Amino acid sequence: MEQHKKGQWGNQFGFLMAAVGSAVGLGNLWGFPYKMGKNGGFAFLFIYILLVVFVGIIITITELSIGRKTGKGVVGAYRDLGKKYAPIGWFGVISPFLIMSFYTMLGGYTLKYMVANLGDIFGASWGYQGSGMATGDYFQSFYSDQLQTCIYTAVFVVLTAAVVRGGVSQGIEKFSKVAMPALFFMLLAVIVRSVTLPGAGEGLRFVFEPNFEVFKGSGWVNVFAAAGGQAFFSLSLGMGIMVTYGSYLKKDEDLKVNSIVIPVADTIIAVLAGVAIMPAVFAAGLEPTAGPGLLFVTLQTVFASMGAGGPIFGFLMYFLVFIAAITSSISLLETVVSVVVDLKLERSETKSFDKKKITFWCAAAVLAEAIFVSLDGLGSHGFPQILGQSTWLDSMDLVSEGVLMPLSALFTAIICGWIMPRFVPDEVERNGKFTWEKFYMFCIKFVVPPVMVLVLVGQIDTFFSLGIFS
Repeated sequence: MEQHKKGQWGNQFGFLMAAVGSAVGLGNLWGFPYKMGKNGGFAFLFIYILLVVFVGIIITITELSIGRKTGKGVVGAYRDLGKKYAPIGWFGVISPFLIMSFYTMLGGYTLKYMVANLGDIFGASWGYQGSGMATGDYFQSFYSDQLQTCIYTAVFVVLTAAVVRGGVSQGIEKFSKVAMPALFFMLLAVIVRSVTLPGAGEGLRFVFEPNFEVFKGSGWVNVFAAAGGQAFFSLSLGMGIMVTYGSYLKKDEDLKVNSIVIPVADTIIAVLAGVAIMPAVFAAGLEPTAGPGLLFVTLQTVFASMGAGGPIFGFLMYFLVFIAAITSSISLLETVVSVVVDLKLERSETKSFDKKKITFWCAAAVLAEAIFVSLDGLGSHGFPQILGQSTWLDSMDLVSEGVLMPLSALFTAIICGWIMPRFVPDEVERNGKFTWEKFYMFCIKFVVPPVMVLVLVGQIDTFFSLGIFS
């Protein structure tokens, strides 16, 4: 049995690597490039950076402050703010739980493509080339294969749980200290290869050349909504993760520095992902607006066209995406586990808990829902629709990312901006003067709430194809 103390980060670097790892995920290496491709390249990037500064940093320091002040998981933390705020905490644990139902499935997809490219390196029949299929057909044959997708999903869940069960410092922090620097250097290696491909210059111009044509008419609203949603979800905000990670912070940690480093590092990696992917896409003469298929169809087409070196490049790229996915998956599971630990401590006379056992049962619950989503095969098996969505993945996404997360961030901004305006400044000033308090208060009151409303409306518009912004 473990002691009452839930654990703390060993040092600031370990915390930052874990926090950046939670933010850096499929949203950076998958969502960011294709959304940028659909929304005018640099125009999207410009709005994205503005939103990170005026919204991302603000919500990050708010959630870290709530976590460190209370020392509890997301449910207990909001309940400490006031019993009437407890439902917001439940939003913050239901969201990551539902997200894991499809995130672990997609993590399993990255494992599959790692294995496929590894097979091609050795000329094995189980590689992509051995299948003799076009990339689109190969992807479809995989996601519609219920047994295969369930197996890869299960492996990904087990790997996630193995890290979380090790605890905060010896599990999550120890893994993140190795994984995140490795991800960064692998990303640089992929960039070097990508930008040296013939015709790669078009991809770089697409990313960095100013082009504001998409802002014409009402187009700016679409770009703003897309960038707002991407920035919000990429930074792991509104889903209890930063509250949970903040609860493990020591009281002498500087929240001002941490709240800036995390969004900035996440944004840099997102931009680097665009630099790694877009030049390769343009070099192969493919469309940058290919949507989610950009990762598993378009990029695999690029690797297949590279000759002997393609599988090596492909394996490296999908290994990179796997690391990004599992660091985020770890933070999602830890958020759920932390809430269960709090509940156990409240009800235990000995004030002790067995984190390994709690992690096992939480992971088992995640695996059950992930298998449920995997069996749907992205809607390929004609299963009944849920909430009007074409796939079970979209249904889970609708409830978690589409509704609960924006609502959580909106209510948090209202509480900390209007109802308890001294809560965050007082917590931040434990470590010195809050030099940008006026900027924080302006944003938490007048910028974050309307942006969260826009994100919420934009998500509902997207899921139900209402055409609000068309």
